[in-house]
Amino acid sequence: MTVAVSRTRGRFAPSPSGPLHFGSLVAAVGSYLQAKSGDANSQWLVRIEDIDTPRTVPGAASEILRTLEQFGLYWDETEVYQSQRLDFYQHHFQQLQANQQIYPCQCSRARIAELGGVYDGFCRQHPLIDPTQPLAWRMKSQQVHNYFDDAVFGRVQIDAATAQEDYIIKRRDGLFAYQLVVVLDDVDQQITEVVRGADLLTMTPRQQALFQLYVPQVPKYAHLPLAVSAPGQKLSKQNHATDIRAWPLSVSLAAALRLLGHPPPAELVEESCEVILQWARQHWQLSAVPAVMEVQVDAFR
Repeated sequence: MTVAVSRTRGRFAPSPSGPLHFGSLVAAVGSYLQAKSGDANSQWLVRIEDIDTPRTVPGAASEILRTLEQFGLYWDETEVYQSQRLDFYQHHFQQLQANQQIYPCQCSRARIAELGGVYDGFCRQHPLIDPTQPLAWRMKSQQVHNYFDDAVFGRVQIDAATAQEDYIIKRRDGLFAYQLVVVLDDVDQQITEVVRGADLLTMTPRQQALFQLYVPQVPKYAHLPLAVSAPGQKLSKQNHATDIRAWPLSVSLAAALRLLGHPPPAELVEESCEVILQWARQHWQLSAVPAVMEVQVDAFR
């Protein structure tokens, strides 16, 4: 895989585990504006990250796409579904196997929890695998830095143990892990800027290292504040965040822009989403986005 593009290509990659909620809207709006406030050739893509099939809700992907259109967030190119790309992922998985860059692991979650949550590389040093038991596959962590430069947060330091950890790329249940497929997809779709929630900050260095197995230039990264209902309580489908369509579209869009440091003028709040987005594209500056992990938004539980 090679990347040779001269235009900005961003993306929004929701998991279809429920309808779009306010926290997801913030990520969608931020990634859209960062892509669309550039030159006329810039593109914004949508990828449905339905690789984790046990969490996928039937019909949720279609609902998410319809909701994005209702907000005027129209994407370039046909949306991609990870569940339709398993052969692509398997091909690259087998290449990693052939290059001895990954290894099987049968360590339990309980054992890793006893280690403090960071894997110690036991199966890399003691490759005694029981073929009758399910196993995961781990990537050998090489050249993963414990820092990176983020377009919102600046220089970000992560725990050295996390950077050095051999991480799972294929789960014990046979499903490919997010860490692998997100990089393969971003490379294949020629993504140049990754704009997403701050909950993924610590995963960025290992993804950057994985990127460099395929392309010399990694995307630029920008992480956005998380919308929370209480400190540490991210709005998500798992904690039953309300469907964003429960409120007027323009109100929700204006609230997302305020969280992102771009409050629209009061006279625009009751205008159409198209008018609000036109204003936002003209005024968008990534430097105005607050460099904070989370923002409490009680109105959007």
